[in-house]
Amino acid sequence: MNAELIAMLEYLERERGIRREVLVTAISDALLVASKKNFTSGTRELRIAIDPKSGNIQAFAKLIVRDKVENPHDEISLSKARAVKPDAVPGDEVEVEVTPRDFGRIAAQAARTAINQRIRHIEKEMIYEEFKDRAGEIVSGTVRRFEKSDVILDLGRFEGTMPGKERVSTEDYNVGDRIRAYVVAVENGSRGPEIILSRSHPNFVRRLFEIEVSEIADRTVELKAIAREAGYRTKIAVHSADPKVDPVGACVGMRGARVKNIVRELNNEKVDIIRWDPDPLKFAQAALKPASLRTITLDDATHTIRVTVAKEELSQAIGRKGQNARLTAKLTGWEVEVKEDKSAEEAMEQQVASAATTLASALGLTEEEAKALSAGGMNSAETLLDVEPSDIMELTGCDQARAEAILAAVRSATDRGAAPTTEA
Repeated sequence: MNAELIAMLEYLERERGIRREVLVTAISDALLVASKKNFTSGTRELRIAIDPKSGNIQAFAKLIVRDKVENPHDEISLSKARAVKPDAVPGDEVEVEVTPRDFGRIAAQAARTAINQRIRHIEKEMIYEEFKDRAGEIVSGTVRRFEKSDVILDLGRFEGTMPGKERVSTEDYNVGDRIRAYVVAVENGSRGPEIILSRSHPNFVRRLFEIEVSEIADRTVELKAIAREAGYRTKIAVHSADPKVDPVGACVGMRGARVKNIVRELNNEKVDIIRWDPDPLKFAQAALKPASLRTITLDDATHTIRVTVAKEELSQAIGRKGQNARLTAKLTGWEVEVKEDKSAEEAMEQQVASAATTLASALGLTEEEAKALSAGGMNSAETLLDVEPSDIMELTGCDQARAEAILAAVRSATDRGAAPTTEA
């Protein structure tokens, strides 16, 4: 048993990183429980002593000296006591070795029990001690298995759990894949310590930039805000108090090398790097690029930034399924409302309406007829003089007689010099 015990202690100390003293204590505790069940005598204040170098195991009990032994579990005869302590008298307490002959068998069973029941507990305590201060760091691991939607990562001596909600929906993992993840928390729950990992957390991107960009690591560049929709797009806002340092350029790196490394780690997730500005309007305008804004206003009452863009830029400003506007809102901390700029259309409509009113008044047309002609580009006498009755019929829906009457009215007004000439 001694050689087997020493070999086991050496293996666990070397391969599992558990100190020998901790293992010896665990086995001693297991042996103590087993000994009390198997010893027929001498179990009062029982203790187990294991030599961590030789593997020798001894059992000791502190027994009460009696002239006549009535309870062999707690008492020892005077003659046996004086063999250990020559001056012993009845009533004294004497510690004597009570190791039974078959203690090797009991010890072997107890040692196996200790390994099966206590080593996991010891390892969990080690996990908590090692990782309790590592929340917020990035670790590397190998995909070991899946538990429903959770991914279990082998971190070396320990395991980490990436819950389904912390996965990136666009990423697929296979057993044996080597991946990096962000340590969200180390929880010491009822089932023991658990390392919670994430690849979808915004701070995963933050830590990647801190690792990749030395100016962020040394605080020359500050990462002021981050907004992320994992797997699709991330926006980060950076700032430098040093006017000589370009914060965006520092993050991008020479020929884009730094940001390319981060994008590669994120499996080609799009990353926008934006210069932070204390003015929310300038900040929002930069965050919505490359869309060109027509107008941008701020509503303090509703904490909203309102933006208008040209019709052809609307989809770019809003982004796919509203993603660009949504991430800009998260980044700036303001609600962002993007609308199409219709000022030119409204101005045109006003001009058409004005022209229609003038036509109706001068030519005796109905409001509907005047609007139809103006909308069709026939908003002056000059244009109406050059058209055919069929053109008027097509625009207004009137019959030929009415079309000819309108043309007659135009010629009459022109002859009087009262024809409208206002153009839309």
